[in-house]
Amino acid sequence: MAHSSIPRIFSRLPLANRLSLRTKLVFSFLFVVIAGGVLSSLIGTRLVADTIVSQARNKVRYDLSAASLVYSQSLNRINDVIQLTASGRTIPEYLESGRLKALADYLVKRRRDFGLDLLTLTDSKGKVLLRTYHPYQAGDSQAGDPLVLRALKGETVASTVIVPREELMKEGSDLAERAFTLFVPTPKAREVPADRETSGMMLKAAAPVWKEPGNLAGVLYGGVLLNRNYQIVDKVRDLLYGEGRYKGKEMGTATIFQGDLRISTNVRDESGNRAIGTRISEEVYRAVVQKGEAWLDRAFVVHDWYITGYEPIRDLSGRIVGILYVGMLEAPYTDLQDKVVYSFFGIGVLGVLLVLLLSFFITTGIIRPLKEMVAATRQIAEGDLSHEVPISSQDEIGQLAESFNHMLVRLKEARRELEDYGRVLEEKVEERSQQLRTIQAKLMQAEKLASLGRLASGVAHEINGPLNGILTFSHLLMRRLKDHPELQKELELITREATRASSIVRGLLDFARESKPQKRPCHINELILHTLSLVERQPVFQNIRVLRNLGAQLPILLLDANQVQQVFMNILLNAADAMPQGGTLTITSHHVPGDPFLQVKFTDTGCGIPEENLNRVFDPFFTTKADKKGTGLGLAVSYGIVDRHRGRIEVQSEMGRGTTFTIHLPLEAAE
Repeated sequence: MAHSSIPRIFSRLPLANRLSLRTKLVFSFLFVVIAGGVLSSLIGTRLVADTIVSQARNKVRYDLSAASLVYSQSLNRINDVIQLTASGRTIPEYLESGRLKALADYLVKRRRDFGLDLLTLTDSKGKVLLRTYHPYQAGDSQAGDPLVLRALKGETVASTVIVPREELMKEGSDLAERAFTLFVPTPKAREVPADRETSGMMLKAAAPVWKEPGNLAGVLYGGVLLNRNYQIVDKVRDLLYGEGRYKGKEMGTATIFQGDLRISTNVRDESGNRAIGTRISEEVYRAVVQKGEAWLDRAFVVHDWYITGYEPIRDLSGRIVGILYVGMLEAPYTDLQDKVVYSFFGIGVLGVLLVLLLSFFITTGIIRPLKEMVAATRQIAEGDLSHEVPISSQDEIGQLAESFNHMLVRLKEARRELEDYGRVLEEKVEERSQQLRTIQAKLMQAEKLASLGRLASGVAHEINGPLNGILTFSHLLMRRLKDHPELQKELELITREATRASSIVRGLLDFARESKPQKRPCHINELILHTLSLVERQPVFQNIRVLRNLGAQLPILLLDANQVQQVFMNILLNAADAMPQGGTLTITSHHVPGDPFLQVKFTDTGCGIPEENLNRVFDPFFTTKADKKGTGLGLAVSYGIVDRHRGRIEVQSEMGRGTTFTIHLPLEAAE
């Protein structure tokens, strides 16, 4: 309705004929201001509310993906431990020799080292041979277990499973006690006839144990009970939300449900304890458990509203057995939304009051600035916050325009704060994702080296026999045909190349052997000097100046001196090969107080390594030597030795400037 028509509406009312023109103008002006203010406030409030909710839901979606990744990595870790333990020759050798006591000790140590709640071995029919957890019961059959059944067929499988109480009692009475949970009355939870849960939820894996290919010795299975195990949920909370709190409550929480029952959580009840035994609302249960859908919406959690994400956890057959949950406290977002809404309506009410007080002094000249103000409100309602009302006077209309512009500034600040907060959330998610990618890359490198080691061992053993035959008969032919000089050159070539192949086989065996370090107390500087004395008189070191920058009063390390000397020698010889025309090799050893690692650096001034090859220098058979005289196994063996010492080795290089290898050796060599 046009502004000029408003006075005509009043003039048609019986009472309007007795009102003064000033009163008509006041009512007309108030009508426009109130209508425009309410409209802009409602639209602005809706825009702000939608923005806040959208940002929160996007973050929960990212958080749920990260939590699912952490959960999957925990299951994959258990699968790797079971597979690696079952795939070696240790268990078959113990079984064949009848040393069950030694086998039990070995499996108990593996269970404790990798934090498993159970580790059990069955025979080839699924009958339990031994358990590594109190009370060490044996003799029952596990052939009906789906994972064991798959393993008996030669597969390695891992899954989330529900374990009945009687099976938990076989593994250990304390596991059954951990799983036993009384239901805690929870608002909005669905009605159920039961009042307790006795079974447990477990991350479990099973793998076949082979006496030899095609001859099954049994099945090894193990797992971690999730009931009252807070490692995963606390890791997810720390990864995604840190220590953030709002009004004394944690900003974010994570939970693992068995069915609809909380069995592992950092959600707190009214007394501050973990809310074990509470249950999800019926609405979430229908969507996630019954329909198998993910839930991304607000939900009532124990005693507070959260912006939540739920996704189903399925067992080996695809049946939903639990739920993975992450959530952020809704209160900070609703408080922010309320604050913005109150600001909208507060400023609007203030504007109306000012208009009511000042409108008695307004004349027909106010029509133009009022039109400008209405146009501005329409632009703001459409989301354009860049438009400001021009102030053409210092009277009441000018003050009203100034108040309106102040409201616009507050809107811009609120939007900017929301955008900044969204960018910070995205940066945090990217940072956490990068950390997960780094961890995954390290796990892939370790698995790749282990697989290549097993392959190299098999290949080396297969090649070594024929190669020894070639060398033996080559030497016999050289002696028998010594009167035939025309054949000696070819026989010498065969012998030389066979000898070179033999050295490659020895390198393969060194790489594949991965012998356990025999650790003894060692002075690292003495080991460096002894290694230098073995190599610096060789011809390749004649034009190389060696600078020794060895730290004083370094702590004594517990390590295998022979293996670490092999690492030092490989790096020294590589440095010499990188400086065929001579150069400088600097060896530095030092320790920073408080650092759990001692560092040894080898810096050369050689040709350097191209950037695209830096990630491959520790790969087996990778070499950059132009004459191909190297086997490409030295650095791979060195990487394995340092890794078995619980250390790490790093490389930095710049083409034409040189290369630095840094070895970090732990002060405490915990097995």
